[in-house]
Amino acid sequence: MAGPDGGPMIVFAGVRLDRGDRTVLSGLDLTLAERRIGVIGANGSGKSSFARLLNGLLLPSRGSVTIDGLDTRRDAKAVRRKVGFLFQNPDNQIVYPTVGEDLAFGLKGRKLPEAEIAGKVRATLRRFGLDGFHDRLVHELSGGERQMVALAGVMILKPEWLVLDEPTTLLDRRNTQRIMEAVGGLDQHVVLVTHDLSLVESFDRVLVFDAGAVVADGPPAMAIDAYLRLLG
Repeated sequence: MAGPDGGPMIVFAGVRLDRGDRTVLSGLDLTLAERRIGVIGANGSGKSSFARLLNGLLLPSRGSVTIDGLDTRRDAKAVRRKVGFLFQNPDNQIVYPTVGEDLAFGLKGRKLPEAEIAGKVRATLRRFGLDGFHDRLVHELSGGERQMVALAGVMILKPEWLVLDEPTTLLDRRNTQRIMEAVGGLDQHVVLVTHDLSLVESFDRVLVFDAGAVVADGPPAMAIDAYLRLLG
């Protein structure tokens, strides 16, 4: 199943998410097909759990989440290829000690020839402003540089969707701008979870979460206004 323009589409059908004896999300019936979708809400509103449902990091307790007809429960491997995920803290994502090794890691799982992997790593480093970083030790990089490496590591696998869970929370304004400029240049569909309302002002659609439900859904100005009214 594809979106109205023939592009990729994510569908939530009757989704509820329970964690232990607590209902975290409920009543989710959504179709996501826009190029840039923002997700905002207070701490504990359910937005990060929602993000993790998008690529199967969490599975619904009831209902289904599908990406182009692929079910996150039944088709987990195929879903992960379609939907990349960037965490708030890059240290939760970067596996290998050097930048080049880390970018190559995902490609090796796809059993590509070494020469092809090396070429893709070089091209990706160049694309994300990381020329000269191939042999740099990750632990010696700044927070902004590590987040860019984490983004490059996701994008080298060419997902159709990129989900970002508060990727700029630990960054200063300069590095926030760098990350958002890199995201803005992507061809992929993007879902951005953030507390920084300014980052979603130019998006196509914004979802507002409160108490585990979507309470507003529409153009950024409308959704942000609804969120600010919620905050009082």
